[in-house]
Amino acid sequence: MKHIEQIPNKGILLFKTCMVSNEYPGIESSSTYAFDRLDIDYFVSDEQSCCTGLGFYFDLFDQLSTTAIAARNFAIAKKNGYPNITTMCSTCYAINKKACSLLNKNEEVRTKINSIFKQAGFDDLIYEQNSLDQVDNFYHVVEIFLGKTKRIGALNRIDFSGVRVAAHHACHYYKIHYDDVIGNPENPQLIDTVAKSCGTDVVEWYEDRTLTCGAGFSQRHINRETSLKVTHAKLESLKSAGIDLMLHMCPNCQIQYDRYQPVIEKEFGTKYDFVHMHISQFVALALGADPDKVCGFGTHSVRLDDFLNSLK
Repeated sequence: MKHIEQIPNKGILLFKTCMVSNEYPGIESSSTYAFDRLDIDYFVSDEQSCCTGLGFYFDLFDQLSTTAIAARNFAIAKKNGYPNITTMCSTCYAINKKACSLLNKNEEVRTKINSIFKQAGFDDLIYEQNSLDQVDNFYHVVEIFLGKTKRIGALNRIDFSGVRVAAHHACHYYKIHYDDVIGNPENPQLIDTVAKSCGTDVVEWYEDRTLTCGAGFSQRHINRETSLKVTHAKLESLKSAGIDLMLHMCPNCQIQYDRYQPVIEKEFGTKYDFVHMHISQFVALALGADPDKVCGFGTHSVRLDDFLNSLK
């Protein structure tokens, strides 16, 4: 199990995420803005490729292909001297953590990938058993912020008092690598702790807190009715809790809540009065980032204008 004391402050490769880039680019610009303000040493590589998460969970990529791509990305991080890979997406986190484990522990997979790399002329990327330190050097951006809560609180420029906040800790963070979660995986408090550092009124527990967002990747499309029923149930729980803001750690979850909240309002004949942010957007906003130019709130489906205007 990870501990806060292990969270790095330097040598961080900020792993680019396709769902962030295409749906909410403000999450990436918010992450870099926050890292700059918090004096975190990081690097963004143009050589890095997608983790294949969408393709993998839609059964378009097999595990070997996904692991080979991950191995290449790990090599890029190591080559540039930024071995602490940090993601803004819980799916990138889950995909890469599994690839780390396979490369270290599964000789058949490792042999096949080494063969692929040799054929491609990547002799310098060959992996040996237990040679991959990314197993212990892989983080989610919320973990990085968790190690900086005191500084975030000290630099906070916004009065969040009275703002009721609820967190959605993504399944691909706390349900897949169960033994590698900071705190209690049955009741994760990472987002809550970061939000508290800025003086918000955090709703630490609400009905259906651990319920999935309902996306399920392909389920959003092939079982749309079931998918939206799950999301509707979660939104109803949040409505009963009387929240103003829901914080996320995964762009896929944010898509499910933010993009489909207006759809659910129409199809289920209801109305919700809360808005959505990724934890990176929240931290950047607290540290003084421009809501549009940096946080990119204009890309959201649920408008944040009234909420932002209510902040002091």
